[in-house]
Amino acid sequence: MSQFEDITAQATSLTNHDRKPIHLPGSIQPHGVLLALSTELEILQVSNNTQEYLGKEVKDLLGQPLNCLLDTQHIEAVKQCLEKKIGSAVAFKVSITTLNNQRYFDAIAHHTEEAVILELEPTDSKSELSFLSFYALASEAIAKMQSTSNLIEFLHLAAQEVQKITGFDRVMIYQFDSQGAGSVIAEVKREDLSPYLGLHYPATDIPSPARELYTRSFLRFIPDVTTQPVKLVPAENPTTHQHLDLSYSVLRSFDSCCAEYHQNMGVAALMVLSLIQEQQLWGLISCHHQTPKYIPYEVQKMCELLGQIVSSELAHKISHSEWDYKVKLKSLQSEFLESISQADNFIDALIKPEIRLLDLVSASGAAVCLDNEITLVGITPDIAQVHALIEWADNQSDNLFATDSLPKLYPEATAFKNTASGLLLLRISKVRRYCILWFRPEVIQTVHWAGNPNAAMIEVDGNITLSPRKSFEQWQQTVRLTSLPWIPCELDSAIALKNAIVGIVLSKADELAKINQELERSNRELASFAYAASHDLKEPLRGIYNFSTVLLEDYVQVLDDYGIECLQTVLNLSVRMETLINALLRLSQLGQAQLRKQPTDLNELLDQVIDVFRASRQDCELVDIRIPRPLPIIQCDKVLVNEVFSNLIGNAFKYNDKPDQWVEIGYLDGGVEGQGDRGDEVKIKPHNQFPVFYVRDNGIGIPEHHLETIFRLFKRLHSQEKYGGGAGAGLAILKKIVELHDGQAWVESSVGVGSVFYFTLE
Repeated sequence: MSQFEDITAQATSLTNHDRKPIHLPGSIQPHGVLLALSTELEILQVSNNTQEYLGKEVKDLLGQPLNCLLDTQHIEAVKQCLEKKIGSAVAFKVSITTLNNQRYFDAIAHHTEEAVILELEPTDSKSELSFLSFYALASEAIAKMQSTSNLIEFLHLAAQEVQKITGFDRVMIYQFDSQGAGSVIAEVKREDLSPYLGLHYPATDIPSPARELYTRSFLRFIPDVTTQPVKLVPAENPTTHQHLDLSYSVLRSFDSCCAEYHQNMGVAALMVLSLIQEQQLWGLISCHHQTPKYIPYEVQKMCELLGQIVSSELAHKISHSEWDYKVKLKSLQSEFLESISQADNFIDALIKPEIRLLDLVSASGAAVCLDNEITLVGITPDIAQVHALIEWADNQSDNLFATDSLPKLYPEATAFKNTASGLLLLRISKVRRYCILWFRPEVIQTVHWAGNPNAAMIEVDGNITLSPRKSFEQWQQTVRLTSLPWIPCELDSAIALKNAIVGIVLSKADELAKINQELERSNRELASFAYAASHDLKEPLRGIYNFSTVLLEDYVQVLDDYGIECLQTVLNLSVRMETLINALLRLSQLGQAQLRKQPTDLNELLDQVIDVFRASRQDCELVDIRIPRPLPIIQCDKVLVNEVFSNLIGNAFKYNDKPDQWVEIGYLDGGVEGQGDRGDEVKIKPHNQFPVFYVRDNGIGIPEHHLETIFRLFKRLHSQEKYGGGAGAGLAILKKIVELHDGQAWVESSVGVGSVFYFTLE
């Protein structure tokens, strides 16, 4: 960025007006008198020039009631300000008799939290300006300003009317940017003066305390910048023991830096009117005069009214293109949010079509980050650069972070300035790394300053301090490593997107929570029903089996061969039915079971499984079970895990038609990839702290199209006659046991080569 902005960023120890409490100067300008009163209207403080204007010494006024100066009517007028909000003034004409003669003043009264402030400005007028006279002066100016819809033309007319009313040599309309710097966008001046139109001024010219005061007090008038301030006596309010708050005082003094700054510009008198838009300081109407110039209070108030009218009209005078742009963003925003709320796939809804996400804030590129998964849209830095940028951005605490000069804050961004000199980052979640980044490319700009802004910064004893510039001649600067700025309506659009996403996520979470509750209830009821139904079914099934046996044993002589065959079929079906019922009972028991986890040596457990398996086979000497290395000790339910290994070893030999049958049992320390029980990809990452167990065989294998159904209940791939009986529930039970341990189960297989069953137990 520019050298000026770099120096400004280093100015951490300003020693002049950027740190001074300018609303507590302890003094006023000398063209009037100030009295600070208690709420009972006792005089607590006065300016040290009462003898000059009122013919009374300070000591003769302090501690006295206000009626020592004003009559009852005017005292009642002062009391009216107490009924108004802080800062709202009551103005009236007042005459005061001094030692020599009678003098007339414009009296302006307002109250703060600690005092009533009465200011008296000498005037030649004995009577107040009538409403009709005031209206006649102001109405023509208002009518002219309202005659145009063009913003710049409107502001130019406003400057013309203020100059016409006041007679100042130069009247400028000054607009602030988001950083507090500003530029002159309208100007009316004496022909012999150099133009300031189009020139930029750094934020240090009107520091933040001054800008804050302008948002509270809409008019500032200094008739002569060469005068010396008049101190208040006593310096502190005797009630609060604090300096008097003069934020709303029309006579509040100015500091020497302000005087020097304007004198360097050739200005002797000035008046400034605040322009407020949406409760923010939008700009100023700044009036300069080459010689001291006094403006009557009525004219000051008329100009203040014009300033307020300009402020109220600003929103209506925004250029049609900017208004159309806001409408376009709002329309796009509504359409976008509606589609996101209805989408099943959140990421697809964000990035398809990609132009919609970019148009939402007028960006050229974007990156959507969900944890460590990054999706790029449009023209962006590469993935590695975006990763590094997000790591850096994690240190930014704001949910919405925007800059039009990323390389200034993050020097590594210089490498991709052509795609991302501007960054708008929207943080959707602080708990997880969910964010959207929008990018804008570098736009090289030429800025015309009113004098070299660097000249305002000097180093004193190692600290950067501000000093009024000596020259305001046009100074040209080329600004690089910046993008077009992000404007407020674009930031609002990004925030609306975040609010919508959060709302949608919360809504979906509520829906899922309700569905999960319903599923849990349904599963409990289903498990209870399955257990009860299975248990009750076994009783009539035993009756069918027993009576069929009786018929075959005792009545065989009265049955023909077909009848005997039918009864034998009934017996076989009964046995098959009991197998299915037992499997269903086992699953329902697992659904209701509580895990009994304990440290389990899988080597001992596997020895028991193998012993039982060998004892159940007549050809046990042919069983080749390989264990490449000792298995670990883990926390698990040893009874259920025994069932897992028994099932897998039994299936490995059952579905094997080769003479050299073998099974290998082991585990992997690293990661492995495969297919889950629904055919979806399973990835156990290398850093997973839980081992991946496997049972490998050289059996018949499983066709690929059956891999996604192999773990389903009662799913058999072969007839019972070919590979023996069974309910087809073994792998479903295995899957249930693994899931009870918060694990995963999946299989890899090649037909004719063999299968590998993997599972984890967490």
